[in-house]
Amino acid sequence: MALFADDRSPSPDEPGFDAEPRHFRAEPRPFRERFGGWAAVVATVIAVIFALLPSPYVIERPGPVYDTLGTAEHDGEEVPLIAIPDEKTYPTEGELNLLTVSVVGRPGATPSWFEVMTAWFDRRQSVVPVEAIFPAGVTDEDRDAQNAAAMVDSQQDAIAAALVELGYDFPRQVTVSGVAEGSAADGVLEDDDVIEAVNGVEVFSIDELRAEVQQNGGDAPAELRVLRGDDELALEVTPTESNGVFVLGVGVRMVYEFPIDVELQLDDVGGPSAGMMFALGIVDELTPGAMTGGEIVAGTGTIDSAGAVGAIGGIRQKLWGAKEAGATVFLAPASNCDEVVGNVPDGLDVFAVETLDQARDVVEAAGEGADLGGFATCTAS
Repeated sequence: MALFADDRSPSPDEPGFDAEPRHFRAEPRPFRERFGGWAAVVATVIAVIFALLPSPYVIERPGPVYDTLGTAEHDGEEVPLIAIPDEKTYPTEGELNLLTVSVVGRPGATPSWFEVMTAWFDRRQSVVPVEAIFPAGVTDEDRDAQNAAAMVDSQQDAIAAALVELGYDFPRQVTVSGVAEGSAADGVLEDDDVIEAVNGVEVFSIDELRAEVQQNGGDAPAELRVLRGDDELALEVTPTESNGVFVLGVGVRMVYEFPIDVELQLDDVGGPSAGMMFALGIVDELTPGAMTGGEIVAGTGTIDSAGAVGAIGGIRQKLWGAKEAGATVFLAPASNCDEVVGNVPDGLDVFAVETLDQARDVVEAAGEGADLGGFATCTAS
């Protein structure tokens, strides 16, 4: 018998040769396989459509950075952020940067789910519910007016804090700007009353007033020294508790009589978080020598006339904004430290401050090239 390899076809003369042509028919693909292919296509289409749908979130990301020692555009012209026209000022170097946060989206025009998912994986950005930034029932006009008013108030507080830091003496009056009907103060305090002291402790800022009222508690009346017009009155109000905080039931504002003219100019930025950096800029302008020594310093924080630095929002975005602007030193409110830890970009040294005086010490030390190891930093609790 002839032997042949498996891959050789028999010849016509060999046994097993079939002269009839063979026909082959492709078997149909199983239903499960065909269905799986269509399901994948449909799932992909649905996923794409879903990704493009608007979400119930907005995205916070680093916003513009402004050097308080520099200029900004106002009415088409470059003007100094800080101007002190009638006083001797001194040359500055480096930068004292205030930071902002940009919000992507608004009610009715929120980011897509694809944009939201992308932001979730970006350390520079935060995803927050739209109502956290745009509360229901608050119009765009009302919100813009509130932010603008907060910026104006913070600028006035920054001027006051800087002048107090430099030793100026001037009136700082905690002034009643409304009495809630039915509150503890109703019928006792009046609009434009100046609250000078609580239980014998003089108050020169709203934070100091709140602290003394909280210290008093609600078990006994707080003794108030009040200036009403030209009359100094001794009044008593028993604070009541609201959301765990003791209050008098009045709105208050600060009224200052500055001894010098300081003009702050920054358009299209709202909120109170620029206070500390404006105050540092004013101090730098009014003191000999360059506070920064040419370094780029960034920071954020509210401030009151007593120089107390308070917490702000969006600190993670501000950390990245500072890094991208070239800063190496960052001043953060100590009360924001829990949000700072774990979110500091490489190459940025963050220092926790509670007062303007502490912030000034850090900047001056950095400007002198001194060891900054002795200053407080944010650490995990």
